Amino acid sequence: MLPPPNPAISHRCAWCNADPLYQAYHDHEWGKPVFDDQHLFAMLCLEGMQAGLSWLTVLKKRADFYAAFDGFDPINIALYDESKLHELLQNPRLIRNRRKLSAIINNARAYLRVSERQPFGEYLWAMSPNGLAYAPQVNHFASQADVPTRSPHAEAMAAQLKQDGFAFVGTTICYALMEAVGMVYNHTLDCDLGHASIKPISI
Repeated sequence: MLPPPNPAISHRCAWCNADPLYQAYHDHEWGKPVFDDQHLFAMLCLEGMQAGLSWLTVLKKRADFYAAFDGFDPINIALYDESKLHELLQNPRLIRNRRKLSAIINNARAYLRVSERQPFGEYLWAMSPNGLAYAPQVNHFASQADVPTRSPHAEAMAAQLKQDGFAFVGTTICYALMEAVGMVYNHTLDCDLGHASIKPISI
């Protein structure tokens, strides 16, 4: 549960509309480094759910996804069978797209395979612009019009994730993930957080 929007912030990134939940996400979460393995797994899955939709649509359903998917515990999700998938597809609180929901189950299994050789957070952060320095690439884009939707690092991440068996992990999704979990810091200079200090979070 996010706290309310920060009243001290009067100028936000242009993608953040007047919806209070969107503003709260922008103010308190987006762009702050995340290192927790399970949280990173959840964000990867949720970014995949965004494909073809707005992030706000996913954000409004995030708590429902956590409830339906055992708190995004990969060990539990990896055991889901066809009957469980059918149950999820009947849940009106979710985005009921078979391919996307199946991808979460598939990704839990891929997560477990990756975790046999290294922690998932280490695996993902190694593909970020600053690698295992665990530091964001702080960009200084003047406005939203200057912000890209992909990068060479996102292309490489997407290719590696696909090679390791993950689904719904295209380049645009990977770049959005990097922005969301603080691998790149893209609060624009016309946003009050464009010059803010960066602190890791745990949710």
